[in-house]
Amino acid sequence: MKQLNLDLGEKSYPIYIGQGLLSQSEFLSKHISGKQVMIVTNTTVAPLYLDKVKSLLGDYQVSTVVLPDGEQYKTLETVNTIFSALLEARFDRSSTLVALGGGVVGDMTGFAAASYQRGVDFIQIPTTLLSQVDSSVGGKTGVNHVLGKNMIGAFYQPKCVVIDVDTLDTLEDREYSAGMAEVIKYGLLGNADFLNYLQNNISGLMTRDKALIIEAVHQSCEDKANIVAQDELEAGKRALLNLGHTFGHAIENTLGYGNYLHGEAISVGMLMAAKLSQLEEYLSIDAVNQVQDLLEKANLPISISGKITASDFMAAMSVDKKVIDGNIRLILLKELGDAFICDDYQHQLLDQVINDFCQ
Repeated sequence: MKQLNLDLGEKSYPIYIGQGLLSQSEFLSKHISGKQVMIVTNTTVAPLYLDKVKSLLGDYQVSTVVLPDGEQYKTLETVNTIFSALLEARFDRSSTLVALGGGVVGDMTGFAAASYQRGVDFIQIPTTLLSQVDSSVGGKTGVNHVLGKNMIGAFYQPKCVVIDVDTLDTLEDREYSAGMAEVIKYGLLGNADFLNYLQNNISGLMTRDKALIIEAVHQSCEDKANIVAQDELEAGKRALLNLGHTFGHAIENTLGYGNYLHGEAISVGMLMAAKLSQLEEYLSIDAVNQVQDLLEKANLPISISGKITASDFMAAMSVDKKVIDGNIRLILLKELGDAFICDDYQHQLLDQVINDFCQ
């Protein structure tokens, strides 16, 4: 078992990473202060792990909410289901919410925790690779709106994150690959050594070698924790974590949430960012090809499968949290392993990349 800590002063918390952690109650119990616990999960995860987690909480008053599975359900209406369950069970301010599932469950549970009685505790138990390496760490919570992804939410940190990589045994191949997109992101944006590790071990990672997975998850979480500790509310450096996301969110929003998994959209978005970086004369063509090769070896898409017009794509990009005073901030690459926030790219080159991918 590996442990690291996200240092945020009074809001600091541990991240536990290993195998068999859902058979050990202490990782949860020492972070629960009251007696009331609400487990929020979905229809896919509940049959697999809900009873196991409930068995760890035998001394608590435990209730559950089972939500429908899918990005299309990441809405205020679904979050209201959590509020209703909390109110019906008369949960008070000492209660704890436990998010058991992927990024959608984690984001909505965290948002509900941030809002219920103006804030109650919550714990993350991510069960997908994507949520283990990204969405469960850092305190971003929220829901989608028909006009934009993750536009409604709050920064709200969990009490701990418990990552049992054995939950990946039941993860579908497509979902696993989607998670690898976020793993690759950490190598590209600021850790060239990790990128080299991924290039050398991508075959073993795709066959789900547990030792390799634990190392990749640990390094991804450590990289994210270091950035979040410096910029919790995304006033500066944390924006680097959005590499590929402004492009990717536009794909999700335009094609409809759920048609592309989040990681699949981010894969295409990272390649678009690499292409624009090459047109801006930061990256070589060889470097762009390295990015594409790694994404393909992770069984990730490198093009948009679906009809999107360039004008619709640009309109979707313009409704994004990274838009400042009407200008779209992008994360580009000076070189592989060195990302930067860019406001002064050439708009005609951005148009060229969008046109190329929207053909």
